[in-house]
Amino acid sequence: MVIFFHKKLIGIEKIGKFDITFYNILNEKQKAFADQYIVDRNGTQAALRAGYAFSSARVVAHNLLNDSEVKEYIQAKLKELSDNVLIDISFVAHRFKQISDRCMQAEAVMIYDGEAWVESGEYKFDSAGANKATEALGKIVGAFEKDNEQSKATIQITIDNNDAKLGE
Repeated sequence: MVIFFHKKLIGIEKIGKFDITFYNILNEKQKAFADQYIVDRNGTQAALRAGYAFSSARVVAHNLLNDSEVKEYIQAKLKELSDNVLIDISFVAHRFKQISDRCMQAEAVMIYDGEAWVESGEYKFDSAGANKATEALGKIVGAFEKDNEQSKATIQITIDNNDAKLGE
């Protein structure tokens, strides 16, 4: 295997009989930060676990997450993880849909009538689970992004000063 260090490209390419690996040039702390960030997607905590000072962890995390080389490294690692476990966004979305549907299934409330458990005529469902799964689905499809179509509604308000006289 031949290793080339290149600032932009990450991945492995087969050229002839050689596997050529491309890496970003990150120092050990930056790499540790990126690896830790993948664990829980918490930048500040990742910076602390990577060895950055508590007083600067939040700022360091912000700067590293905006660094193109760190972003590329994280994306490559996430792709590698995804490829290894055969999980992609459609799998995750499908799973959240299944969870939401399952949580919405009505389940009879049972009461004891003195002799046996019988249906009370009332039904319950897992509203918390349904809400959480539906919210996760919404995030995947971008329903909560600040610049989505819902937030682009234009509201026009016209105030006619002739109709109202204040203070009279």
